[in-house]
Amino acid sequence: MHYIPLSQYRYAWFYSHREMPLSEEQLSKVLPMTETRALTLWQQNISKESDDPLEPAKQDWVGKTATWAEEGEWQSAWDSSAPELPELIRDTLQWEDSTVVYFCYRADHVVETRWSLFKAHWKNFLFLDDGPLLIGKKRKETVQFFQDGSFKVGKRP
Repeated sequence: MHYIPLSQYRYAWFYSHREMPLSEEQLSKVLPMTETRALTLWQQNISKESDDPLEPAKQDWVGKTATWAEEGEWQSAWDSSAPELPELIRDTLQWEDSTVVYFCYRADHVVETRWSLFKAHWKNFLFLDDGPLLIGKKRKETVQFFQDGSFKVGKRP
């Protein structure tokens, strides 16, 4: 089994927050991974040595300046009533709505969903904002979010 039931996920409240709850159908598309599955995905896509996106190993793409093309600010968009992602993220991630995406908080904490759901409900994912990475299955483009309200967009190898 690759996922834990959302009802057993310690951060399930992210998706049922009173100000921005997801519908039952949308909730069924939020898939928190088991620690084992998350670690496998992390090691295959992010780092074999580091478990923290803010402390990458020397050889990890996350820590390389060449990975990151531009920076932006997400906090004001998150605070607004508008649902859209910041424009730079929308422009960078030209993915099909059906693209599988992984929101990677740490090596043992990854949530899988579809790009269409993430785009519409990205604010729910950012209740934890200490360096999580957004990556797409078979996609090179990536985004990293930071507690200071900033983000970086770039391409992983």
